[in-house]
Amino acid sequence: MVNSITIEISEEGDIVVARQKGRSIAKNLGFSVVDQCRIATGISELARNIFLYASTGLIMILTLIENNRMGLEIIAKDMGPGIPDIKLAMLDGYSTSNGLGMGLPGTKRLMDEFEIISETGAGTEIIVRKWLN
Repeated sequence: MVNSITIEISEEGDIVVARQKGRSIAKNLGFSVVDQCRIATGISELARNIFLYASTGLIMILTLIENNRMGLEIIAKDMGPGIPDIKLAMLDGYSTSNGLGMGLPGTKRLMDEFEIISETGAGTEIIVRKWLN
């Protein structure tokens, strides 16, 4: 880990801040414009989920160096209600907020690595990584 930044998510404007900071870091690392957009979109989806379902939480963006390659790790963490059925939440079209149901499965498709740790009543942590090609 070379560098990290943490953005508190507690209001809708924080989603935009997290998205912009993630895109800027990705650009500075040398990610393509397409991957910058993927990273920003993934961060936006994760931050929006925090805002919608947990009210508050954190987005952490970390620069990684592993096995002579660089990448970004984004951790979305909250102390909200948790995800009672992760398999259901990962289905395209499933939504508990009347949205399109593309948030988590869409974010998984945008990134290279994706992991969810969630406990009902204790919160959720989602870890995603995108590697520089």
